[in-house]
Amino acid sequence: MNQVSYTQKYNWKDKRILIVEDEEINNMFFDAALSRTESELLWAKNGKEAVDIVDVTEDVDVILMDIRLPIMDGCEATRRIKKRHSEIPIIAQTAYALEGDRERILDAGCDDYLAKPIRFEELLATIDKYLAD
Repeated sequence: MNQVSYTQKYNWKDKRILIVEDEEINNMFFDAALSRTESELLWAKNGKEAVDIVDVTEDVDVILMDIRLPIMDGCEATRRIKKRHSEIPIIAQTAYALEGDRERILDAGCDDYLAKPIRFEELLATIDKYLAD
């Protein structure tokens, strides 16, 4: 996809995305994938940071939530966020797609699920489902 159509298709200029991920290499992927969308990116390294950020930040439009995290895992963080902010879509992303994981993740309150390794276009299309006006 060329840069012009990429920017036109995924222009999230007034949108705020919280990325909850503890692996730096994955953060580099998300930064590269989302940099041309013009969205504002917020970062958390664990579930507790994510809960704290959502509590003090207005208008988080979507959350990309890793499941295996230090301090507080993604499922617990999702439950706590959804208790107070049920309107925020949370997209789980995990490399640990074992039997029953998808159900456990969705039961925790996640709205969608991406299995790692995440494909570039799949990431953007999934986020767009929740950000498209």
